Amino acid sequence: MSAPADASTLTDEERALLPTDADVAFYAEHGWYLSQKLFTDEETALLRSASEEFYAGARSRTLPARPPRLAYWTPEKGAVQRHNDYIHYESDEIARVLRKPLLGAVAARLARADRIRVFQSTLILKPPSAEEPSNVVPWHFDRDYWATSSSERMLTAFIPFHTCDERMGTITMIDGSHRWQELDRDAVTARHFVELGSDAESVLNRTAQANGAEVRKVPMVIPEGHVSFHHCRTYHGSGANLSTEPRRAISLHLQDGDNHHRAFPLADGTFATYNHDVLVRRTAQGTPDYADPEFCPVVWDGQPPAPVV
Repeated sequence: MSAPADASTLTDEERALLPTDADVAFYAEHGWYLSQKLFTDEETALLRSASEEFYAGARSRTLPARPPRLAYWTPEKGAVQRHNDYIHYESDEIARVLRKPLLGAVAARLARADRIRVFQSTLILKPPSAEEPSNVVPWHFDRDYWATSSSERMLTAFIPFHTCDERMGTITMIDGSHRWQELDRDAVTARHFVELGSDAESVLNRTAQANGAEVRKVPMVIPEGHVSFHHCRTYHGSGANLSTEPRRAISLHLQDGDNHHRAFPLADGTFATYNHDVLVRRTAQGTPDYADPEFCPVVWDGQPPAPVV
């Protein structure tokens, strides 16, 4: 594995693509950010071809164990929405694109962090089927499922392999929702967003009402090579794919360098868990190490530079 990227890695052309101070302030207020073109056409084409090879069975390696909540589509599951966790671990071709220094630098500026590591990655394919129920992703925010993480600065990069719009069922943000106070985190943490189903809409509306906020939905229209970023507490979801082509993307979850495992007790007396907990190495204290380079590689190290203007 190559050394983590730092400021010396970026060209002036790439620095011009970094979020400005105004962009970083916008992200802090709204909880989402649409980047400039971070990936070349060749890189998105590679993601498309490598994902098809993955679906056909190609693997650089396979997970040494199957975590209890692993999302992992296999052909016998049919024409449902496909989710495959740990794609950055199982496909070296895809991992090389995801570790692009420019992407890490953008995340570092938005999170105001000196180090960015991969936390998780999920390969997604939403089939072109208007009636397929699995294509609809209920409203949720990622932090609920990362209760064992200490950080409040984690974020997600949604990376489509093509231009992605409302007709394709693009990711949709609830503007400013990362600043809302939660109602009942324990109840949601114990369930995956797929299990919430129709309850997700009522949870969203009740949470907005309790915060005196408006539910403002912002569909992300993402040109090819551009990336949608959102804060770990920003509510988001997506609708049906009404187009004639599959919607292909990777949801790349990122953690700042300070993030570490923490115990999170649930109301029933058990503790929250995350899939990493059965995969990553242990710290000296015996807890799961969310800095394990095998599963959580560093993609940016050091203060991100200011953009070239």
